[in-house]
Amino acid sequence: MRIHLIAIGGSAMHNFALALAHAGHDVTGSDDQIFEPSRGRLSSAGLLPDQEGWQPDMITSDLDVVILGMHARTDNPELLKAQSLGLAVQSYPEFLRFATENKKRMVVAGSHGKTTVTSMILHALKGAGISTDLMVGAQLAGFDRMVDLNETHEWAVIEGDEYLSSPVDRRPKFLWYGPHVTVVTGIAWDHVNVFPTEADYIAQFQAYLLTVEPRGTVVHCTEDQLLNEVVAKVVALRPDIHWVGYATPNHSPMAGGSRVQFGSGPTQEMQLLGAHNMQNLAAARACCKAMGLEHETFDQAMANFTGAARRLEVMAEDQEKGFIAFRDFAHAPSKLKATQASVVGQFPEREVTALFELHTFSSLSKDFLPQYRGAMQEVHHAIVYFDPKVVAHKRLPELDVAFVQASFGRSTLEVITEVSELEKRLLQVPDKQHVLLTMSSGRFGGAQLIPTPHPGTSSR
Repeated sequence: MRIHLIAIGGSAMHNFALALAHAGHDVTGSDDQIFEPSRGRLSSAGLLPDQEGWQPDMITSDLDVVILGMHARTDNPELLKAQSLGLAVQSYPEFLRFATENKKRMVVAGSHGKTTVTSMILHALKGAGISTDLMVGAQLAGFDRMVDLNETHEWAVIEGDEYLSSPVDRRPKFLWYGPHVTVVTGIAWDHVNVFPTEADYIAQFQAYLLTVEPRGTVVHCTEDQLLNEVVAKVVALRPDIHWVGYATPNHSPMAGGSRVQFGSGPTQEMQLLGAHNMQNLAAARACCKAMGLEHETFDQAMANFTGAARRLEVMAEDQEKGFIAFRDFAHAPSKLKATQASVVGQFPEREVTALFELHTFSSLSKDFLPQYRGAMQEVHHAIVYFDPKVVAHKRLPELDVAFVQASFGRSTLEVITEVSELEKRLLQVPDKQHVLLTMSSGRFGGAQLIPTPHPGTSSR
């Protein structure tokens, strides 16, 4: 096939380009901005556009399909050209459904933990010698790409996002996939720019569960009340679905990870921290069982799983001094709270400094910010950073420090709006018997997160 990707530089889109080229398709693409690591990976594969910017001349009648990324706008000149020629224009989730139509689809959905659970499933299957098509939201150890498509695979494992499919397809991505097996990890209101009320957001998950293939399997977290309410409604409408509940297993912290026990089974040692990761582990275990992988095989494979990139990833550590710094992707209030509780529970003898960046549209919205009340109570020192220029770029009302502090409901919360001030504050983080936890889906404005006065730390 001849395939052109509009907005090829995106995290998912450039991985689609790499996967499609690897599968033997003729792939081209364009974008107005392409940053690392997308730029280097596209260049190595011979797929980097000759110049940045939109190139309508690249849209020709002999293209089989045009894949449209979310970064493009509805007035994109390449999109308008494709529409005028009557070409097939698809979002990447629509194309992914087309590419996996004849396969069994395992989809991971939920407001939090999707990437981690997807990573666990893929890690366990690979350990068992099973290769699958895949689409996951982070680069995984042992996998060349975040997307892989191969005609010989029986299964496709897909991270199912509830955000919009494309600028011209306003449906949530996961409504495309039609899973044979799916897991929903939990429901916590997010994406307020698309779903202005909590009810709007919850309705997407009910609609999603109704797309499960006949006699499919739904794995769901029984500890999430909103999810329980949605499941109860869908059970009455879809008696053909096999429902599998899961909950956080018994676990306790140990040096470098956790001990976990499922039911009356043996205690296992895992290189994972915290209750939320134990809950994710239970989700992945139930999913793999539904796909035909026995629990014993899953448990054996997971013994050396260390996590997905930017999910409680160790940035630096000095074991002699008792200092460790983590990087995490947490941004939703529920995940923020769970991640901090996990770190505090793992290191009860150390103080914890938590740094969170307001970066997403929801987190920078005045209407949504009060959802963070109580989300940073667990740690000893809590810092929130945001860039007023990002707020303006997203065309949101200005935020002031007092409002942010009041939204979190912590009088000692430090709110910082300048990169230079943030770096000065991080210089004050102790380098002995201390934990630094950084959480963001962004990059803190390029700030140096590990201060140089922490000699002896070894970056990971």
